[in-house]
Amino acid sequence: MKKYLILFVYLSCFFMIFSQQTNHKERIKAEIYKTEKAFEKMASEKGIAEAFYFFADVNAVILRANDSIIKGKENIKKFYNIKSSNATVNWTADFIDVSDDGSLGYTYGKYVWKIKKEDGSISESKGIFHTVWKKQADKSWKYVWD
Repeated sequence: MKKYLILFVYLSCFFMIFSQQTNHKERIKAEIYKTEKAFEKMASEKGIAEAFYFFADVNAVILRANDSIIKGKENIKKFYNIKSSNATVNWTADFIDVSDDGSLGYTYGKYVWKIKKEDGSISESKGIFHTVWKKQADKSWKYVWD
């Protein structure tokens, strides 16, 4: 009987720890989701360049359509100041996951990029995004890869 009691206690502890870790990860996923939505909202309200600058880690890297890599927060802002003057972008994270220790997360989903041309017409492109997020010392989330 004593063996079963000990086994029961061990299994109870295991499931309690597993449950706490799962709840912790779900809370972090919710934080990243809120960050994604705040990022999208800022892009809409203050402009794409400002949003990509604000939510970038100091060492962030972005990969663009022609396989070019832009490194660093300042260079990312310069890139979007040129590329996005007549553009809007919307996106939705279809999937979010986080590392076991809660320091990194990633999202992917669909985006729609629209550019208003000189003649007033709108050019629209759709695609898939993938973003890697890193928790900062101040507990905020900044992207390190987009």
